[in-house]
Amino acid sequence: MPGEKSKLQFGPITPAAEGPLYQQIVNAVKREIAADRLPPGSPLPSFRALAEELLVSLITVKRAYEELEREGIIYRRQGLGTFVAEKGIDRTQAVERESAVESIRAAIKAGRQAGLSDRDLLQLFRAELENNPRK
Repeated sequence: MPGEKSKLQFGPITPAAEGPLYQQIVNAVKREIAADRLPPGSPLPSFRALAEELLVSLITVKRAYEELEREGIIYRRQGLGTFVAEKGIDRTQAVERESAVESIRAAIKAGRQAGLSDRDLLQLFRAELENNPRK
């Protein structure tokens, strides 16, 4: 619908942020799904509406949607629009989980390279968990 803004919280999509613009959109959609602001079956804005809202090219939005569709997170229906897939949250959480595991592995490697013992790493990890409770 012309002039209608989506209620999605994409945050700033900008060339100044890390990663290509299309990847920022992919990550934002995944975040919205993981936060349950986009439950299965929810419609997504059209390419044109989202491009206008985010001030990016139509090609950028198209590439982001194609990536999300390839991952099985969204699906398109000709003439109806683009929607969150039934298994979209499961796929999103699996991707986020793998990303978290990779981050933990990188932190362990960096800690060991910095001379921290496994005991030190565990203490730091526990302290961070206590300082960052679940929301």
